[in-house]
Amino acid sequence: MSEHDDILSEAEREALAALSAPSTQGQRVLVVDDNAVNREALCLYLSSKGLDCVAAEGAQAALARLRKDPGIGVMITDLRMVPEDGLELIRQIRVSERAALSIIVVSGDTDVKEAVDVMHLGVVDFLLKPVDLGKLLELVRKELGISG
Repeated sequence: MSEHDDILSEAEREALAALSAPSTQGQRVLVVDDNAVNREALCLYLSSKGLDCVAAEGAQAALARLRKDPGIGVMITDLRMVPEDGLELIRQIRVSERAALSIIVVSGDTDVKEAVDVMHLGVVDFLLKPVDLGKLLELVRKELGISG
């Protein structure tokens, strides 16, 4: 027993323990893509690397998932989706309660203006398809604070 243990009440010790415990919040990855094959393949890859991954088939499903799941710490989204594109999804997130969410964009078809617009929205990175999975994994782990 430390000489300072008698200074703290039981409630204060519990609060201190909770503060110093590692956080498990924000450790899930949300993959958003309207192409089911791409979405599921990316989730399978991330899961095989030990990451907790969930998927959404579009912008509205992603927004609903983000509202319900505080455990999502990183979102990977495609830009070209129907009916709402990834750029609009990012804009909506940036004005929501999840504005600080780490976002990685993947796209197979874009132009310079769109890439600049996306980067101005504070995304972590913009990767072109076919995605370098090693780089993507490194970015996700860094954003989640996972060494790896």
